[in-house]
Amino acid sequence: MAKPMTTKTICWFRQDLRIADNPALTHASQSGGVLPVFILDETDRPLGGASKWWLHHSLSSLSQSLGGLVLRRGNPLEELKTLVEKTKATQIVWNRCYEPHGINRDKEIKSYFKSAGLEVMSFPGSVIHEPWEIQTGSGGPYKVYTPFSRAIQAKGFPPPLPADTVKIAETDDLGHTLEALNLLPSHPNWAQGWAELWSPGEAGAHTALDIFLKSGLTGYGELRNRPDLPNVSRLSPHIHYGEISPRQICAKSGFLADKSPEHAHDVGKFLSEIAWRDFANHLLFHFPEIPVRNWKPTFDHYPWRQSKEDLEAWQKGMTGYPMVDAGMRELWHTGYMHNRVRMLVASFLVKHLRIHWREGEAWFWDTLVDADLANNTSSWQWVAGSGADAAPYFRIFSPLGQGPKFDPKGHYVRQWCPELAKLPDNVIHAPFEASEIILKNAGVKLGETYPFPIVDHKKARQAALDGYEAVKAAGLTPE
Repeated sequence: MAKPMTTKTICWFRQDLRIADNPALTHASQSGGVLPVFILDETDRPLGGASKWWLHHSLSSLSQSLGGLVLRRGNPLEELKTLVEKTKATQIVWNRCYEPHGINRDKEIKSYFKSAGLEVMSFPGSVIHEPWEIQTGSGGPYKVYTPFSRAIQAKGFPPPLPADTVKIAETDDLGHTLEALNLLPSHPNWAQGWAELWSPGEAGAHTALDIFLKSGLTGYGELRNRPDLPNVSRLSPHIHYGEISPRQICAKSGFLADKSPEHAHDVGKFLSEIAWRDFANHLLFHFPEIPVRNWKPTFDHYPWRQSKEDLEAWQKGMTGYPMVDAGMRELWHTGYMHNRVRMLVASFLVKHLRIHWREGEAWFWDTLVDADLANNTSSWQWVAGSGADAAPYFRIFSPLGQGPKFDPKGHYVRQWCPELAKLPDNVIHAPFEASEIILKNAGVKLGETYPFPIVDHKKARQAALDGYEAVKAAGLTPE
């Protein structure tokens, strides 16, 4: 027999799967017994496979830390109605989300339960400052990152909340088992080995930050662009699921900079990357059509091409350009890709292959463990030239130039394209330029063991520029 319910407050977890610096949980714990709840929202865009894998393990970690977690799936409003009826809860709290679907969903839920006599409260828990708190001098939203970043710094970084003692109410017979959510891949288990690569959960997030600050921070300002070096934090999936908050990251990093001034420059660069995530949420909140439309409408006239064959070659890491292929294979095998390489592979898809950025966004959504609507869509539009503060339309990353610049010894390419491992450094990024004898000595047979380039770089670049000229010819301008 289940124990009688003593809860007063339902704490609805979403992308805030942590105990410390969790404003909603702190408020709930000060109100008496807490019923922690996670609802797999089946009214929203389905999660990608990699995100589901991460979510499974993050929920497992949170449940163990709390000592119980009610898991449900379906329409959140209907699921919360059921829980309120069963538990006689008088209050529901959560930390805010800024995605269009989440905002509309939360408004509906808040309105329904308030009219039913419950107290419903939401809190800021996933950004440094809320999207409406940072405004231009004229009171509008920022559209360019640099002044937005200055405004963030001028406003300061609020301190995080400490972990609070949480009295968890009885959770028996109120939800599903974690396995019943069916989040893990099975046939086949393409995530085999990921448990050795990642440690989802609050403890894993803080460990990752500590490791980065200790061994990856030095030189971060310059070396963060090198995929062959360990000078990145790999915190993005932890941040997306709220296992660690931006405020916690800012506080711990800032303390290190104050304690050791020699790290101030690198900490500043690191925190600017954290602030970029706030900027992405700022844009999504003020311009909710970003995920489905070009932020700059003029790009609706760009003559995109469709090629299932080229798209699949890009997805499989078989384009014939090693730096691009290494990135796509890293993504498939680990659920992650270095940020510099993300820009390169994105540019290759939209500018070399002239395939719409939505195709790339959809692939990243399914394969990234850190897939995030705000970051994903704003970044793809940035590369395409159609977004806010975007790269100029004529900036086309060269896979032939990016490789030698950011992977000078070819370590990154050799790791993910082992069939090219024996090529010398001077041709590792362009095997099609190597002589027959060099290819033979390295055991490389172009067209057999490794593909020829699916497009010629110079011709593809010109075709992309011609596409933008077609936009201009229509009486429009892509800038």
